[in-house]
Amino acid sequence: MEKPHKRLQVWQAAVDLAVHFHEATRRFPSSSRFELASQMNRAALSVPSNIAEGAARKSRNEYLHFLYVARASASELDTQLEIARRLSFMSVENAEKLQSELDRVAKMLNALIRALCRSKAG
Repeated sequence: MEKPHKRLQVWQAAVDLAVHFHEATRRFPSSSRFELASQMNRAALSVPSNIAEGAARKSRNEYLHFLYVARASASELDTQLEIARRLSFMSVENAEKLQSELDRVAKMLNALIRALCRSKAG
């Protein structure tokens, strides 16, 4: 069975992002592992999962819907990363690396959404 999402650079980058967030949250204090860490991991998993689900849909509108959900999860993750940073749950260096990676995935998602919207209009 063909898996069109696996060819997408944004999906590949989002999978890497989810793995990196999971690795980072393993080092959180045990008291936060089931709260903030769990929320972050769910949001991080949601980004590539929704890209994949959208890519498997038949219509462009459905695809766009799931890309919007993925983008919303990236925004949620951005907020959670800021909270983890303010609570000093990770090093400044690690937080900056994750932020840069998250920003890259968000830009890629926005570009894909724009391209699909343009082709929809044209």
